[in-house]
Amino acid sequence: MMLDKAFSPASLEENLYSAWESSGLMAAGSKTQAVPYTIMMPPPNITGSLHMGHAFTFTLQDILIRFYRMQGRDVLWQPGTDHASISTQMVVERQLAQENLSRHDLGREKFLERVWQWKAESGGTINYQLRRLGASPDWSRERFTLDEGLSAAVRYVFVELYRQGLIYRDKRLINWDPKLQTAVSDVEVESLSKQGAMYYFQYPIEDQRGEFITIATSRPETVFGDVAVAVHPDDERYQHRIGHLLRHPLTNQLIPIIGDLHADPEKFTGAVKITPAHDFNDFEVGRRHHLPLINILDENACLNENVPPEYQGLDRFIAREKVVEDMQKKGLFEKAEPSLIPVPHGEKSGVVIEPWLMDQWYVDAATLAQPALKAVEQGKTKFVPQYWENTYFEWLRNIQPWCISRQLWWGHRIPVWYGPDNRVFVAMSEEEALRDAKHFYKEDVTLTQDPDVLDTWFSSALWPFSTLGWPEETPAFKRYYPTDTLVTGHDIIFFWVARMMMMGLHFTGDVPFKTVYINALVRDEKGQKMSKTKGNVVDPLVLLDTYGADALRFTLASLAAPGRDVKFSQTQVEGYRNFATKLWNAARFAEMNGCAFNPDFTPINLQAPINQWIVQQIMTLSRDVKEAIENYKFNEAAYHLYHFIWGTFCDWYLEFCKSTFAVEGDDKAETQQTVAWVLDHLLHFLHPFMPYITETLWQNLRLDAHLLMGARWPKDQDLAYTEASQDIEWLIQVISEVRSMRAEMNISPATLLNLSFYDTDPTTHRRIASHEDLLIKLARLQQIKAFSETLTPQDAQGSTQVVIGEATLLIPLADAIDVNAEKERLNKELGKARAEIEGIEKKLSNQDFMSRAPQEIVETQQKRLETARLATLKLEQALGRLVE
Repeated sequence: MMLDKAFSPASLEENLYSAWESSGLMAAGSKTQAVPYTIMMPPPNITGSLHMGHAFTFTLQDILIRFYRMQGRDVLWQPGTDHASISTQMVVERQLAQENLSRHDLGREKFLERVWQWKAESGGTINYQLRRLGASPDWSRERFTLDEGLSAAVRYVFVELYRQGLIYRDKRLINWDPKLQTAVSDVEVESLSKQGAMYYFQYPIEDQRGEFITIATSRPETVFGDVAVAVHPDDERYQHRIGHLLRHPLTNQLIPIIGDLHADPEKFTGAVKITPAHDFNDFEVGRRHHLPLINILDENACLNENVPPEYQGLDRFIAREKVVEDMQKKGLFEKAEPSLIPVPHGEKSGVVIEPWLMDQWYVDAATLAQPALKAVEQGKTKFVPQYWENTYFEWLRNIQPWCISRQLWWGHRIPVWYGPDNRVFVAMSEEEALRDAKHFYKEDVTLTQDPDVLDTWFSSALWPFSTLGWPEETPAFKRYYPTDTLVTGHDIIFFWVARMMMMGLHFTGDVPFKTVYINALVRDEKGQKMSKTKGNVVDPLVLLDTYGADALRFTLASLAAPGRDVKFSQTQVEGYRNFATKLWNAARFAEMNGCAFNPDFTPINLQAPINQWIVQQIMTLSRDVKEAIENYKFNEAAYHLYHFIWGTFCDWYLEFCKSTFAVEGDDKAETQQTVAWVLDHLLHFLHPFMPYITETLWQNLRLDAHLLMGARWPKDQDLAYTEASQDIEWLIQVISEVRSMRAEMNISPATLLNLSFYDTDPTTHRRIASHEDLLIKLARLQQIKAFSETLTPQDAQGSTQVVIGEATLLIPLADAIDVNAEKERLNKELGKARAEIEGIEKKLSNQDFMSRAPQEIVETQQKRLETARLATLKLEQALGRLVE
């Protein structure tokens, strides 16, 4: 069946994906003798929809998976989704709000039924979108973090860590979200700069009438929690005050002046109010100095019973105004300086987060961190790019206790039950807890389960092994753990990567993955972070509809340089859609010229130099692409493929083939088979990047029932075609130089030129004789002459010349152009280019411009300068070629 005139992704993708999925090729385990290759898919939230970050990371993962599948490995790409406690609960609570209901109206059990109902109806959206992208995980093994098997693993880990003394209950500061009414993790807190003020208050020194210490604060409402004022021990202004007492201006309590390195003498007044129950740094100061903890806020961020009566029940921000007003009345208000203040906001709720003191469950992360540190230090797990190890080390060496309890209903319920006297029973099930309680109390008692659920990151930390049936020693666990590669973003190195390392090493004795590839952040074309507020978010689903999955995937791969953020634009996707079209047209050209695939064909004894050359090039391409993918240099692999297919294959080899196809004979038959063989190889190499078009073209080329997805990567062959390869490379260089000269001199393609070679040796003579027809046709020449003697000034008059190898290539121009007029034109263009360079350099050397101009404007000027310099170089070269 003949290929359509144009490649239409929309008409092919859905059917192709169904064929892949039903083939069983995505499933792991069929190659029992093969070496496993495993990637654990970072589980997207069930509330999620495909965004550019997803498209980027899942494209790179799929490239690895398809590549290693073609290498004959037993590939497992483990898919699944995360229950996403906060996000999911918010979605369902918003639905309830439209019905004028709250979760409390339903009760916990009915509310959870409602969430499960929503998950069944809408929770699989992102998996459908991943299929559209062409992702090929083993869907038969899909897991959900609230599956019974994974939930059992979560309970087992909690119980074991508790029994080992590594999980405990403590009263510490947490990030409290007053809207969601739960603790949230640091990754769910976003610091936003807000216009506010630094308020300067005077605290009277006890027994020293008229003496004060002035403190500065951006949060006056927290003064009721002040239990000390800290100064730096070496600050000469305050050294003599350390140990003295201050009279709190609003509570009348006495609080000490303490010396602590936390106080910065260079910052504000150098004296810092210490509020341990409402500031993370102050909490540590309070522990060092054994200070009391006074919590002055309730769960709604209103002032509680621990403040003077006139403030009780006030919203925190109303209380702020009243505190300032009352300090002014007391004459203890010094000033307020407008300032941009970093304010923590809940990523999900959008409200200001409060550091809040409460009882929570914690993991002793410092103990678990030690083996995780050593594993990376010793190279058991490697980071790519390697410098991300420093971020990993920095976080783990300064790790704090991990708060794992959340005041939510959706999630893994904490396996803790409380007896009548609040005694704690930690067990795998309520039945086990009841047995333990009966043994302790010597009678049946009623137990109450802890109402909280676990931090989502707790279950995610077990993902590399809980998905494989652990804690049972399942065949899947034994075969696929530890995994090979984790592909993820740098923003969750601590929150997810480090915790998987800690849990994996502690419970399995081995690292969960051998390599962590940190993919870059996808930014807009100006390098700015994509955000809805900026209006620069690019929707990958729109791009999939417009250009197809292949174009989007190849764009992302081409931009994936290790360690460099991606500057993404829609025009890039359009360009790679054109690349897909170029490949499609090449396949149609091959088909129309009878290039049918012959499974018995081997390129060992080829006769035609162009065929010898192209198969030699294919072997080099195979090694280059393979090495680049194995080293996570996706952009280099894409670069090799793009330039080979567009340039080497389409623009050169197929052009060379046209003359051969015009004449019947052995050369034509050999070339037809070689073209098909080369196209077959290219489709293999390109498949991990552009699976849909390659599968379509391969099916048409091979005309068999097999799928390219399941095909093996072609074997490299040593071919003794060095002379032919060098000859064709010489031919390409000559044709390119002539074409370049035509463009520089504005010579019409219709004008046939004469070409002379001087200083030629026998090799050049042989090459000219062998490829004269191709040279004349593709360089648009009238005749070619070769001279062994050296070029003289008289021969060169009115000509342009280029040195290629040992020979000088001469093109007389007198009959083609007005040489003097051309010189005048080139000099005029050169003057313009130099003037532009001078103007841009002047602007870029102006410090005022550089300090005021936005980064994207500076980058635009730098690109203009680079373009102008390149233009100048080309114009100078063109002038240099015009010999008097």
